[in-house]
Amino acid sequence: MSHRTFVSTATRSLVLEGFFDLEGGGRLEQVTVAFRTWGRLNAAGDNAVLVCHALTGSADVDDWWGGLLGPGQALDPEVDFVVATNVLGGCYGTTGPGSPDPSGAGSLGGDFPAITIRDQVQVQAEALKVLGVRGLRLVVGGSMGGMQALEWAAMEPLPVGAIAAIGAPASHSPWAVGLADAQRLAIRTDPAWRNGRYDPRTPPRQGLAVARMIAMCTYRSPGSFQLRFQRERHPTGPFQVESYLRYQGEKLGDRFDPNAYLTLTEAMDTHDLARDRGCLAEVLSGLRAHVLVVGIRSDVLYQPDEVEGLARGIPHAELAWIDSPHGHDAFLMEQELLSQTLRTFRKRIEGGQRPRTGIRGQARERGAERCA
Repeated sequence: MSHRTFVSTATRSLVLEGFFDLEGGGRLEQVTVAFRTWGRLNAAGDNAVLVCHALTGSADVDDWWGGLLGPGQALDPEVDFVVATNVLGGCYGTTGPGSPDPSGAGSLGGDFPAITIRDQVQVQAEALKVLGVRGLRLVVGGSMGGMQALEWAAMEPLPVGAIAAIGAPASHSPWAVGLADAQRLAIRTDPAWRNGRYDPRTPPRQGLAVARMIAMCTYRSPGSFQLRFQRERHPTGPFQVESYLRYQGEKLGDRFDPNAYLTLTEAMDTHDLARDRGCLAEVLSGLRAHVLVVGIRSDVLYQPDEVEGLARGIPHAELAWIDSPHGHDAFLMEQELLSQTLRTFRKRIEGGQRPRTGIRGQARERGAERCA
């Protein structure tokens, strides 16, 4: 089954002509970008809102963040030109490992070059320029999408008024890198892996399923699993939690490319706002966009102290919390609360008010520690 089967028929594509040089030294030619839009771009080209998706997401915001999209919501097509792209390296229409090899020998597969979050942002920016966007009111995303939002504030490939980074840190921690590597190893040790040159009809599904099972244990929380499963068993024998994790693993195998999973998790490992920019505190204090940082108190992947440390390092940041037992995935599950938080933030900054941080007095001290 083609991964395109899982992409909305409303998805469109554009091609970035010429060569695209990657941060790690690789090069891609004629990058294709799959995208969705809601609302209309104004004459000035500056009412755009970019939505950045998470690891296995797509440009179909109405599918996974529908509670935030609509009249009166945080993403309002009546006033915003809402845009979402499938990221570089993905498998839902944008150039990635499943794209044709220029030599004509099947797909790029394991030969697809390494990419970074910054490469993804640069491709997004070039696509937006083709669409006529000259400035962004807001860049918003959760998890990997939050990393992209932070890089938008640091890189500013287009003018950015505000960003909202949800469940995302300043850099990928050793904890997160280790968990990601365990997932990648599960894929690479599947006999069907074949060094990334597998037949698309017989991919390493079992390895990808195990990777997803590991990931799901970090996307939720111990409390979430306790509430939902306790120690109940499935009628056929296994514990309910085992049945749930196996189902999630099998489901991802139906819709996602293992090579893309490796490419994107490795890109997430490169995430570090201070990389090649010097001191983290100076990088954070130099961000010009209004910043909303949203943490999830039960998140075991990007933990509350990481997110709070990020917010403290940005003198003008606003910090908000999602109080939910459901861990990292709360940014997808608590949509009513998240939409209200974003609406309040946007109303405040678009009305010219200062953000309500509650952490400004500690910002310089924390920053000095990071630069010592």
